[in-house]
Amino acid sequence: MHLVPQSSFVPKAPEPKTLVEGAYLALRRDIINGVHPPSTKLRVEHLKDRYNVGAGTLREALALLVADSLVFTQGQKGFTVSPMSLADFLDITEMRVMLEMEALSQSMRSGTDKWEADVIAAYHRLTLAEKKLGKTDDSQEDNFFHEWEQRNEEFHSALVSACPSKWILQFIGIIYHHSERYRRIAMHYRKDNERDVHAEHEALKTAALNRDIKLCTKLLGQHIKLTYDLVSKLPESIFSQKTA
Repeated sequence: MHLVPQSSFVPKAPEPKTLVEGAYLALRRDIINGVHPPSTKLRVEHLKDRYNVGAGTLREALALLVADSLVFTQGQKGFTVSPMSLADFLDITEMRVMLEMEALSQSMRSGTDKWEADVIAAYHRLTLAEKKLGKTDDSQEDNFFHEWEQRNEEFHSALVSACPSKWILQFIGIIYHHSERYRRIAMHYRKDNERDVHAEHEALKTAALNRDIKLCTKLLGQHIKLTYDLVSKLPESIFSQKTA
């Protein structure tokens, strides 16, 4: 049973309530950030000191990551970070488009004034984070990217937050964290003239507040697919590199 409800597509993760949850969140963050590169072994005896927990606690946390498909295990061979590939990212992208477009449609039909206010607030926080990211130097890039990624998740979460299907939101959350691994690569190798992410988010916000379901879902699909299009131009070898 998945003990930690972190796969739900929520604006901000709550503070960990147990050692297992804390280790799970720390490990998940480090896997997404590339601290533990794809396809590398996660040896309990080496990691327990890093995360300041016992071997049993760490194994429980790793088991939760297996449930999220960020880690896999084969027999008695221990735990390994799930590999990354362009084919995997294409599958993730197509699944995100399908799920998030449906969730957005339902959310726009069901959203109240509070939903609109949440979208506006999340967009404003994201805009502030985008401004910081655009002005940062290399020494601060990781910190500001982490803030931008959190605000980006909050914005996408706000857009679909009025969707009444908890299962759609649950699956979106799992897929979102997988796509985050690839977005970090895209940001690491980005070129300033490749896209205007702020303009994409502004168009999404405007269409959502206008309750234009057809336009908004189309923009969302294009927005998600564009990241794949950019990553697909990179060499396959980068998916096994350490990026943080």
